[in-house]
Amino acid sequence: MERRQLSNGIRVVLENMPTSRSVSFGIWVKTGSRNEAGPSNGISHFIEHMMFKGTERYSAKDIADVFDGIGGNVNAFTSKEYTCYYAKVLDEHVPIAVDVLADMFFRSTLAEEELTKEKNVIIEEISMYEDTPDDIVHDLIAKAAYGDHPLGLPILGTAANLAAMTASDLRRYIETHYGSDTIVISAAGNIGESTLELFEKHFGSGAQAPRPSAAEAVQPPAFAGGHHYLRKKTEQNHICIAMPGCSQDDPLLYAMILLNNAIGGGMSSRLFQEVREKRGLAYSIYSYHTSHIDSGLFTVYAGTTPKQTAEVLDLIYDVLADVREHGITPEELRKGKEQMKGSLIIGLESTSSRMTRNGKNELMLGRLYTLDELIERIDSVTMDDVMSLAGRLFGGMCATAMVGGTDKALVKWRDRYAAAIPH
Repeated sequence: MERRQLSNGIRVVLENMPTSRSVSFGIWVKTGSRNEAGPSNGISHFIEHMMFKGTERYSAKDIADVFDGIGGNVNAFTSKEYTCYYAKVLDEHVPIAVDVLADMFFRSTLAEEELTKEKNVIIEEISMYEDTPDDIVHDLIAKAAYGDHPLGLPILGTAANLAAMTASDLRRYIETHYGSDTIVISAAGNIGESTLELFEKHFGSGAQAPRPSAAEAVQPPAFAGGHHYLRKKTEQNHICIAMPGCSQDDPLLYAMILLNNAIGGGMSSRLFQEVREKRGLAYSIYSYHTSHIDSGLFTVYAGTTPKQTAEVLDLIYDVLADVREHGITPEELRKGKEQMKGSLIIGLESTSSRMTRNGKNELMLGRLYTLDELIERIDSVTMDDVMSLAGRLFGGMCATAMVGGTDKALVKWRDRYAAAIPH
């Protein structure tokens, strides 16, 4: 892996995979929904969409035709803390892909007609999301956990916010947040010095003068420990329970991943076995951990019928209480480490996964980890680390959210959990 810098300060991360015939590259920007507030919520995602709607050189159809014509893929996504525009093409077509993606990134016209159409597209996306209770409950748990902090805002924003946004709003946001210090270009595959020269030509000072971001520094969130309930006629109650987790640079992050794996991270996890396999009370039950630059969230999700909700919640309580008191077994720790290392190594066989890992690490942490360093961090997690984390995780407030018929069982569960917290 190589870390370089373009003439205007944009960082570049290159990983050569000479046996590959493809190249994946992405433009990572350190801005997302946590950089928004009030009426601007949803603007990062809106900009991401508008980047594909045409430049002076290429119409939206031209962009699609170019990538289809070279057998490549181009796409983008927005998260709470970053936005990424990426492409995957054959190595011989990299110059074409870089040229088009750079034109989209720097010279999108944000035409009024396209703006109006794309607002409708995103409003349909929001409507689709709101019609899916097992999706919307995850937005509710973020709001319950983070309260009024921007991390509690939905990435898509709201229909009312979108309707009011203008091309000037989008340009102003880009000028403020898309700075040379907030952009990282990551590439992996069959690449060399010529790839860096391409990036310099299309993204360096010749294409864009140095312009540091003018965005305000983000503020760490406080854990609100709230409760949000959306009454909706559904066949199942959709429930999320969350506790403060680990930030991206927390020394116990890998212990957190291993603990999550044992609790609800797979088919052999405690929640899956107790709730689904032994009793058949839910089709979908799992846990996951989300880490941000300065905070994290451990979340349990369950979807079950109203008549089984109380029983499922009791089982979740028992699993979490047992982990808080006794931790996990040596076998769970060993198995979790092997699972984690296997997933890591297998995942790194593709150019896309390497590009993503490198780009995100450079953007958010300012450093890269080699595979050996990552394996060493996994292997170094001890049972004491896991026990320390379990006490921290389940020794304080929780946040809860639900979509369904009635939240009485979940409110009762909150009271039971609060009463068991050591004082």
